[in-house]
Amino acid sequence: MNIYEELGIKRVINASATLTRLGGSIMPPEVIAAMQDAAGWFIDLDDLQAKVGTRLAELTHNESAYVSSGAAAGVALAVAACVTGQDRDAMGRLPDTGGLRNEVIVFKSHRNGYDHAVRMVGVKLVEVGSATHTEPADLDAAITDKTAAFVWFQGAMSGRGDFPLAQVIERCSARRVPVIVDAAAQLPPVENLWRFTQMGATCAIFSGGKDLRGPQSSGLVLGSKWLIEAMRPNGNPNASLGRPMKVGKEEMAGLLAAVKRYLSLDHQARCERDERVVAAWCRVLNGLHGVRAQRSFPNEAGQPLPRCEVVLDGARLTQDELVRALRDGTPSIAVSASSNPLGIFLNPMTLTDEEVPLVEARLVELLSHQ
Repeated sequence: MNIYEELGIKRVINASATLTRLGGSIMPPEVIAAMQDAAGWFIDLDDLQAKVGTRLAELTHNESAYVSSGAAAGVALAVAACVTGQDRDAMGRLPDTGGLRNEVIVFKSHRNGYDHAVRMVGVKLVEVGSATHTEPADLDAAITDKTAAFVWFQGAMSGRGDFPLAQVIERCSARRVPVIVDAAAQLPPVENLWRFTQMGATCAIFSGGKDLRGPQSSGLVLGSKWLIEAMRPNGNPNASLGRPMKVGKEEMAGLLAAVKRYLSLDHQARCERDERVVAAWCRVLNGLHGVRAQRSFPNEAGQPLPRCEVVLDGARLTQDELVRALRDGTPSIAVSASSNPLGIFLNPMTLTDEEVPLVEARLVELLSHQ
């Protein structure tokens, strides 16, 4: 009996996405082994953080790196570093930012629940543009001597109401304003590990527990050395803003192992596998009365992987009923609702080869009697 059976928690087949609420992802054996190996010793945590960061930076073609307790913690510490620099007195006063550079610029169209990680530092968010359009001059006008940073949220909200990241970096760099890229779910493609920083972003921040398949409570901050060096004293184990954002030796070792593994994968083969799965789902489900299945690309996070959108054009089940029926079965199957009120998405990226036919069979069972 495993811990979930002991607690009466149902297994979930994840056909939705690498979602925190579903546990992020499944750690592979080499990550688990690295964490177990790290758990057996006492070490100097600062020394480990620095040396793991050096190795991660080398692997990802970056100047420096830092392991945070999740991507959101990475964002908070990066903002704190932009506010305080190496000023220990300023670090001790956070989230009181009086007298410091305490404004962070963000596109109005990028506002989302994750910007709590920015605001918790004690800064004021300065919105630029509208929900549908922003001119570069709007950004220029927002930059003042109080500006600490610009935060770009890469993903579903980018590309609407903003202008390209390259232009943001160009304009901010001209005024010495750091650009923080929240790229939590922006793997794949693997090249994103160095693409944003090679564009000139001060740092790019990724979840360790999504497609990297490292520890869920880990995040990867990649970028400029000056920023990473200012993040360290703001974070654990120091008595600073980031003290509650504790990342342990196990997570550091696990994330390093996860990045090594991710860089060794055949990402093209993985994409081709997902394309085959989606094509097979479409063939089967399009044979059912009242059901229309089609390839959707890219996926919900803008990752270059396909999903299958299943639309219930003439089915007796509603979207909510189908999502609930899949969730309440044994094993439970998690799927995402489509923006089409009659549809759902099936995502193969989080499924094992053994789980793919189970998802298909359950859908056929639920939808074949229309």
